Amino acid sequence: MTLAVHALGRRWAAYCPGHPGYVIDGPGRFFGLPPYWPRALRPAEADLAALRTEVEANDRTFTELFARFLAEHAPGRPVPRSAFGLTSPEAVLFNYPDLPWLPALPPAPARLFAGHCSDVGEARLPGDWAGRAGRLTGGGRHRLVLVSFGTFLSARDDVLGTVVRGLIGVPGVSVLVAAGNRKASVRAAFAAEPRVEVADQVPQRALLPRTSAVVHHGGNNSFTECLAAGVPAVALPFSSDQFAVAHDLERSGTGSVLDPHRLTAQAVTHAVTGVLAKAHEIRDAAHRLLAGRGPRHAARGLLSAMRRPSLTDAESLQT
Repeated sequence: MTLAVHALGRRWAAYCPGHPGYVIDGPGRFFGLPPYWPRALRPAEADLAALRTEVEANDRTFTELFARFLAEHAPGRPVPRSAFGLTSPEAVLFNYPDLPWLPALPPAPARLFAGHCSDVGEARLPGDWAGRAGRLTGGGRHRLVLVSFGTFLSARDDVLGTVVRGLIGVPGVSVLVAAGNRKASVRAAFAAEPRVEVADQVPQRALLPRTSAVVHHGGNNSFTECLAAGVPAVALPFSSDQFAVAHDLERSGTGSVLDPHRLTAQAVTHAVTGVLAKAHEIRDAAHRLLAGRGPRHAARGLLSAMRRPSLTDAESLQT
């Protein structure tokens, strides 16, 4: 889509659904190279060098493809110096809080931070989920911990199993696991545990107000939805921008981070017990980060930005 609207010369706004570091700016920045890492995952220098070699090659490949496309279909349009640096000069909307330590971002006239783009607090539980949540919390006697690794990482049912074993060791906690197509294997492994329920999918946004903590994969939506609900989180980042999101979770004081590849049940027990003990502090920190933000704030800012006179070509913002 970015290449298409650039080729057409249309006015457009960019939307960044992932970590703001995905919108690269400046030398040495490449898509796929995290701008920073959480404490639990610090790659060796040799591994970082190998990663940099790969992302630089990837950048060259896509930039050459963009150049060939523009030469054939829009020869009058400027060729970006980096395919992944191509973004709108009018407005960039981030589904993220405006954190003071974020990496350098393109100097767009409008850099809009939604904080979150969810309906947490408004979404209703569908079907029988209100009853299921009530049974899990025992009418308020137990704290509910949600385990969700997003769309595809539930395939790591080995990690899901370690997380659940660790949560069983936390007193007074019930566990709800979103296991995707691994539901059968995870459910069978914990069939004898009355405080563990396994589903393929869960209505996460509607459940969050009833949830005491979340163990997730460091995805952008999970991070920002937990902030919107004021719910503590433990992140286990596996790939892509999850490392940077996990860093921000840790640095913002709204949760903690574990390495999913060196995970133990004891580490999960300790981490979740820790964030539950700081639940009030974490809720306050999350509310401060998102004060005045949300989808309506983002929509107002975006409409205002796009009502301004047209600005310079997107080439001015390419790295």
